[in-house]
Amino acid sequence: MSATVIRSLMPGLPGTLLGMSPETAESAAAYVAAGGYRDTAGQDRLLEHIAAAGLCGRGGAGFPVAVKLRAVRDGGVAPVVVANGEEGEPGSAKDRWLLRARPHLVLDGLARAAAITGAVRGYVYLSDPVAGAHVRRALAERVPGLPVEVIETAHAYVAGEETAVVRRINGGPALPTAKPPRPFEQGVDDRPTLVSNVETLARIALIAARPDLRRRTALSTLVTLSGGQGTSLLAEVPYGTTLRALAAAQGTPDATGALMGGLFGGLIDTGSLELPLDPAALAAAGTALGCGAIRFLAPGECPVAVAADAVGHLAAESARQCGVCVAGTTSIRDTLRGLTTGAAVPDAVSRLLRWSTGLPGRGACGLLDAAAGTAASLLRAHPELAGAHLGSPCPACAAAPADGGRRLAVAVPEVTDTPTGFTPASAVPALKGTP
Repeated sequence: MSATVIRSLMPGLPGTLLGMSPETAESAAAYVAAGGYRDTAGQDRLLEHIAAAGLCGRGGAGFPVAVKLRAVRDGGVAPVVVANGEEGEPGSAKDRWLLRARPHLVLDGLARAAAITGAVRGYVYLSDPVAGAHVRRALAERVPGLPVEVIETAHAYVAGEETAVVRRINGGPALPTAKPPRPFEQGVDDRPTLVSNVETLARIALIAARPDLRRRTALSTLVTLSGGQGTSLLAEVPYGTTLRALAAAQGTPDATGALMGGLFGGLIDTGSLELPLDPAALAAAGTALGCGAIRFLAPGECPVAVAADAVGHLAAESARQCGVCVAGTTSIRDTLRGLTTGAAVPDAVSRLLRWSTGLPGRGACGLLDAAAGTAASLLRAHPELAGAHLGSPCPACAAAPADGGRRLAVAVPEVTDTPTGFTPASAVPALKGTP
């Protein structure tokens, strides 16, 4: 797996998530000196800022953050808040980077979400041991205004699904459960629970520090760009940037399409690269930003092989709790693999079409939907291609390396410790009135 570089594609103004030194882990002293943990107008005013900014979640679903905060706050029982840093998508690196490089920004956001909702305790949920060590060190440097526990889990695609998060914190396996109830209704210890992606919480902290830049904060995002001929890139970009411009920044200016949203947004064709990076515009075009992971296709790379890689990974990561998911993902995987080798059955395309429309919504989590959606996107973006793979091997598919799952994976950008090293809590100035 090649190294991932990191840089900002934002205009040169304050209020960016990457900070001044994205390759260096922040200390509490450095975070405070840069304006972190500062006083704001209070939790009600912060909630108003979040709503006015139009901030939406960065975990994949894009739900309005203010609506979720209010639902947890109004649940009738003192709630729990969870920073969800379990990054299940293989093509995403943003959450692990945030926890390694900017743990105080995430903890600041978690504490402010707790203040808004009236939460009695918090959790940081992750599977990356390096990130876990950085978060624990940050907690030792500066204790938030509520008890916070780090919960580690085994890495899995479904482990970051919100009901799986709750189940693991409650002492069970990190596997999704049937819904309802949703965690905001009944979650950790049966309390209303806010499960929020770590980037979402980081943006809450940015809005608290600079409410005058709230729209800028809400209308930019972290993306993990990979594939093609370029080097993997973690970047902060403003909404409205075209996918074509992102492909050029990543080093694949002649990209012929992309796999969008990690494994949830499906495949898009060359023309769709002119779309802006905007959740509403992407949804209208039949794709999704999801977790912000985008894998570009190089000239000569076959979309059928990319779809087979994606569904192969999903099939391997199935929680195996739902029979329809096990059977559905396996069938889609085997059919796509058959197309890449020229060994598919004659009705392979009609089968893919049937599964792509009949399977979504039938599993306990979104994994089956992602597999069916990938098949649907292949047929939509490249309607002639699947049929052309019937009966004869595809040279481009045959040339692809065997380990498709490994091709999807992206490394976390390297993060070094601060030059001054560990800063004990006693050396960090306490700010009156902060969480």
